[in-house]
Amino acid sequence: MAEVQSPPAQTAQPPPDVSLEPATTTSTELAPMTTEQTIITTNAEGKKVKKIIRRKRRPARPQVDAATFKTDAPPPTGTIFNIWYNKWSGGDREDKYLSKTAAQGRCNIAKDSGYTKADRTPGSYFCLFFARGICPKAVDCEYLHRLPAVTDIFPSNIDCFGRDKHSDYRDDMGGVGSFQRQNRTLYIGRIHVTDDIEEIVARHFQEWGQVERTRVLTARGVAFVTYLNEANAQFAKEAMAHQSLDHTEILNVRWATMDPNPAAQKREERRVEEQAAEAIRKALPAAYVAEIEGRDPEGRKRRKVEGSFGLQGYDAPDDVWHAKEKGEFDQARLLESGGLMIESGSTAEDEYAALQQPLQQQQGAGNAIFSSSTLAALRGYTASNKRAAPVAGPLVGYGSDEDSD
Repeated sequence: MAEVQSPPAQTAQPPPDVSLEPATTTSTELAPMTTEQTIITTNAEGKKVKKIIRRKRRPARPQVDAATFKTDAPPPTGTIFNIWYNKWSGGDREDKYLSKTAAQGRCNIAKDSGYTKADRTPGSYFCLFFARGICPKAVDCEYLHRLPAVTDIFPSNIDCFGRDKHSDYRDDMGGVGSFQRQNRTLYIGRIHVTDDIEEIVARHFQEWGQVERTRVLTARGVAFVTYLNEANAQFAKEAMAHQSLDHTEILNVRWATMDPNPAAQKREERRVEEQAAEAIRKALPAAYVAEIEGRDPEGRKRRKVEGSFGLQGYDAPDDVWHAKEKGEFDQARLLESGGLMIESGSTAEDEYAALQQPLQQQQGAGNAIFSSSTLAALRGYTASNKRAAPVAGPLVGYGSDEDSD
């Protein structure tokens, strides 16, 4: 079962004089209008200055007219038609003539992306019809209208559009894919052969995310594009299916088979570890990560002074010290957000809960970026919207036998 998202409903467009601003429409009252970015810089006097940059977000625009949008049944390519998934079943391969039919639309990230209702729902999936360039709902869509980022983490058995993966790939390497391995490489066939084919492929496919490497077989009109993030590869596969580049060709986009080269497999394993570590770095404070990785000598000095908690010769364990740092971090987040720990449509608790799986994977790796004691402390490092109580000094026994001690 490939498709999970239902086709966009045919809703009438608002009249031209109706504004889509959140202040005047009920569908966008909960949508975030601005995004905040905190930057710490050093001024001419050598002092650290904290700057908060606020940018106004724009609503997603409709890609097609809802009045003319049609969801007709596809041509028969199987034996039984599934009305729930709007597709034919019983056939292992797609129709060879249907695969040469041009797509109905194309997504333009620079113009079409924007906030929707899904931006206020943590863990929302991306809009499949937005990737294909045929979503008429715009700001009223219940799925995300933007590109996936490295912090968008999904279960291994579900893709970024919320569709269930299968245990194995299809015979033609199409469809959603398999959950048994992480595939970030796309196969692109039927490319019009020109002298600048490598530049054309790189220019069109880097629109859907950061590309790690591109390999082009010029004589055969075939290319292999590998993305840094698996979700971007899933998005690009749907966005470029049946599209054309600079000519009138119709692309054949499929999942690439596994590279049998042992060096490529080791490179893939290292990339998965680095991606998990990068997601952790972006979720935690920069000063906190620098102290864990040993890149902050001032932090070590501060811990040596403050870690004694006023007791001469006492060195606080890691769990006590990180509990103190966690309390200070929660209080700072509460003060910056005005008492509401909400940022980019998700709470800090959801952000840290989504990182528990990468943390467990990092703990089992022999060359992990963090030590085992640090990972043990990070496992309980979840933010809360409650004001943390001040952490008192450690309990010290004075050698008395009285119960009052």
